[in-house]
Amino acid sequence: MAATTLASFLRDRRVRLDPATFGLSGRRRTPGLRREEVAQRANISPTWYTWLEQGRGGAPSADVLNRIARAMLMTEAEREHMFMLGLGRPPEAKYTTIDGVSPRLQRFIDRLDTCPAIVKTATWEVVAWNRAATVVLSDYGRLPPGQRNMLRFLFTSPDVRAKQHDWETIARFSVAAFRADAARAGAVSQVQDLVEELSEVSAEFRRIWSENQISVPGEGAKRLLHPVLGAIDLEYSAFAVDGRVDLNLMVYTPVDPEVAEQIRKLAGDE
Repeated sequence: MAATTLASFLRDRRVRLDPATFGLSGRRRTPGLRREEVAQRANISPTWYTWLEQGRGGAPSADVLNRIARAMLMTEAEREHMFMLGLGRPPEAKYTTIDGVSPRLQRFIDRLDTCPAIVKTATWEVVAWNRAATVVLSDYGRLPPGQRNMLRFLFTSPDVRAKQHDWETIARFSVAAFRADAARAGAVSQVQDLVEELSEVSAEFRRIWSENQISVPGEGAKRLLHPVLGAIDLEYSAFAVDGRVDLNLMVYTPVDPEVAEQIRKLAGDE
């Protein structure tokens, strides 16, 4: 059944391709690329590709599927779908650097005028935030890109540390969640420099990192000791942006409506 479904997907994807996109011209009796053209672009046997479209020959390897994805100019969503059909699992994660978010997402978090909201990568770089986050969490806009890492703040910033009601618990949870995020997004090698840096400057980080704990952030509660608002209780929720494992939206909701209104006023003064 899986082979038949993969075959249908490949055939449908192939016939939808515009030959002109690939520099191919001339009249054709059928739409899309020919099987031989896809096979040539993927550097695989035309016979083997034909068998895949006919639901024969067994399961293809991950390498073959990746070649076909590149040959057909598949989107990441299409490639993942093909892997699920062909191998019953998503492709191995491969991390790419993220510098920002779409205007649509920025407008959305800007609307959350009482709830601090940030968007962070799998390496815990903050790439977007709203005004409420600036007044409650940190003023990320004062820092240059590349210096907005949440884990670095937690272990090296006295101001961030002073805001934590129970720093040790927060630190342990954060390190465990950071490790899980990096692994899930295929960013283990990308965070190695940060891990080495923090291990050098913080004995506490070095100790906690060596424990190899894993945690998956979802939702919970935390208390912050804010220099203006005092002790405030927040509920937080984490959301994958567009279903991606490498980009996360964190929203912190004040429990007390009066605190929410105070945040609105502080953010409005910014």
